Amino acid sequence: MKIPLPPGNKMSSSSKSQQLKGKMHLLSQADGSCSLSVGQTAFMAAVYGPREVKMNKEKVDKAVIEFMYRPKVGQSGCGERFWETLVGNTCETAILCSLHPRKSVGIIVQELQNSGSQLACCINAAFLALLDACVPVRYMVAATCCIITEGSTEPILSPTAVQEENAIAHMTFAFDSVDHNVVCSHTTGCFSEDQFQLCLEVCRKANKQVFDFYREALRERLSGSMIEC
Repeated sequence: MKIPLPPGNKMSSSSKSQQLKGKMHLLSQADGSCSLSVGQTAFMAAVYGPREVKMNKEKVDKAVIEFMYRPKVGQSGCGERFWETLVGNTCETAILCSLHPRKSVGIIVQELQNSGSQLACCINAAFLALLDACVPVRYMVAATCCIITEGSTEPILSPTAVQEENAIAHMTFAFDSVDHNVVCSHTTGCFSEDQFQLCLEVCRKANKQVFDFYREALRERLSGSMIEC
């Protein structure tokens, strides 16, 4: 499947070459699972639940969201713990937790390869696995990232790891599928307010491609075929 990029986006040639590829329902023991890659960056995600939760963790009015990030090598550090909180909270805003009190929804994301655009790919993999598990949600959530380089007037979407090394600012935005409002954002580096607003709008427009990818993935789920855009 080929989905054209939204009109009006100014992208570098390297951004245009980035492709979304994914496959759902990979793991037999999980309620939902997927693999997702953006360029050379790849993640696998699994969702378990809603299921029983330990009494000391349960909440009487809603489900507990338990998110775990597993790096490609080594143990999780402070950075991974921060991502667990950020992505877990992002998923929790979309999930209808009140429908499953005293239950838990476990989300595990495994990093397979990091070649740039890591956080956005992680968020999208987690949510695609939630869709595969048929977890009830208020809206879909999808993320897009971009960078600003020295002397450049336009952001670079879906940057590679090499491009990120030369960036003066890196921004990741996650949007909802209803009003395309920002659900979460993560920024690093130095940038002006105008640069922030420019990156926000460029990512908002480009993010529609990710939502189209989700919808096509759900249509292709029963066929079990690999999709890409």
